[in-house]
Amino acid sequence: MTRQRISQGSPFEEKVGYSRAIVDGRWVFVAGTTGFDYDTMEISDDVAEQAEQCLKNICWALDQAGSCIDDVVRVHYIVPDADDFEPCWPILKKYFKSARPAATMFQAGLADSRMKIEIEVTALKQRD
Repeated sequence: MTRQRISQGSPFEEKVGYSRAIVDGRWVFVAGTTGFDYDTMEISDDVAEQAEQCLKNICWALDQAGSCIDDVVRVHYIVPDADDFEPCWPILKKYFKSARPAATMFQAGLADSRMKIEIEVTALKQRD
């Protein structure tokens, strides 16, 4: 079985030494993903807009892996301020309403003070 590494071109991937996602068999592991638009390296000040961009970035990685958001079985949310989590709920429901993955929210500091949410997912691809 071969392992596929997926890069989104974020400068953080090179600086830190990680992949946006790893595919191992039917499993897809998407690294903690923030609300940066990696084409412009800009990030919104609004936590809900950051959550939307996180999920757009994650959907891109899943697509590269031959998977999709409906294949997600586990999601971790990391927020520096727990009060910022509830404004994200409508965005999270929009993306995960079909998959309804097991989920956990952590309150923890993030690498950049502009980041208000980071999302990590694990997906199990449907059989071909």
